[in-house]
Amino acid sequence: MKINEIPTPAYVIDEKKLIENLEILKSVQDAAGCHILLAQKAFSAFAEYPLIKKYLSGTTSSGLFEARLAYEEMGGEVHVYAPAFKEKDLLELVRICDHITFNSVAQVKKYAAMAIEASKKLHGNPYAEQGIMLLNEPPVMPESLSLGLRINPECSTQGDHAIYDPCAPGSRLGVTFDVFKKAVEDDPHVLDYIEGLHFHTLCEQNSDDLVTTFEAFEKNFGPYLKKMKWLNMGGGHHITRADYDREKLIGLIKRIKNDYDVEVYLEPGEAIALNAGYLVTEVLDIVENGINTLILDASAACHMPDVLEMPYRPPLKDSGEAGEKAYTYRLSSYTCLAGDIIGDYSFDQKIGIGDRLTFEDMAIYSMVKNNTFNGIPLPDICAMDENGDCRLIKRFGYEDFKGRLS
Repeated sequence: MKINEIPTPAYVIDEKKLIENLEILKSVQDAAGCHILLAQKAFSAFAEYPLIKKYLSGTTSSGLFEARLAYEEMGGEVHVYAPAFKEKDLLELVRICDHITFNSVAQVKKYAAMAIEASKKLHGNPYAEQGIMLLNEPPVMPESLSLGLRINPECSTQGDHAIYDPCAPGSRLGVTFDVFKKAVEDDPHVLDYIEGLHFHTLCEQNSDDLVTTFEAFEKNFGPYLKKMKWLNMGGGHHITRADYDREKLIGLIKRIKNDYDVEVYLEPGEAIALNAGYLVTEVLDIVENGINTLILDASAACHMPDVLEMPYRPPLKDSGEAGEKAYTYRLSSYTCLAGDIIGDYSFDQKIGIGDRLTFEDMAIYSMVKNNTFNGIPLPDICAMDENGDCRLIKRFGYEDFKGRLS
């Protein structure tokens, strides 16, 4: 099938564009000597994992289920971070993860020793049988697992969008320097369990903001970084965007590796599938009430929640801003939510019932966040190859809706 022939609604992954992004990321990874991981919270279409693993070092996860998906479907390095862990989840994560990053010193104290011992037993480390690691003594770290701590550099670079700013006042994400310093002074053994530091402060930003953030981090945590094996600078790096300064990023990573002798990790999500997907939808009806509203079989609330959460106006093929072209319409859905509005768009020609519209940049934060509110069906997931031929990857039905309920 071609994209104009597939049933709607449907997400379509553009594999040609996906490969272009991956080639850029691989070139940065090789030039800088760093590790780039897929952040699954943005893109978890695991049918494409065999392709992605040809280019990247592995994946990063925000919890047990994402980590399991990475371990089962992609392999390579599996990293996980969460604001807090449950003991039962952590015992499973120890089995499948290479790096586990804690969010607080309290979580390190609660779980680090247990995680290390569990890893040794799972991977047949003889030290476990000898009981060589005791509380308040330096642990013998297993080769199979590395533990880290997330840091809050207290350096905001995102402007007014506090909901996406891990450095906003009162943030729960990461340890501030004052808290970190006091914890180490109170119990120096805390550092015995930590091999890496992690910060994630960016959202759709360029490398100049990363440089600013690292310099703020380095001012306080530089002496501690010299004792570490790795530094993870999180995600939010728009590396595959046309105006992204990749040379500045590469230069920063090389400096870090030279000055601190650590491995460096990046965890982009959007950059991997940026502009590499579409949401194809059909006009079901047109409602007139001061403005002509197109009722679509796709929904902001159900199928692209970031439109309402960020909020933002998704790009739409062959359209313009309201009033820019001859015919302006409001795009909405057939849910009962009055505010399920995608936005106002204009077109060169009148739009009619049965016409198809294609939203762009719909690979990221769409499939991972969609839902079945109102019993609205989930879109199909398709992939389009370099020749423009589409294949169906997944079709959802009533049982997928019912299975979430009881």
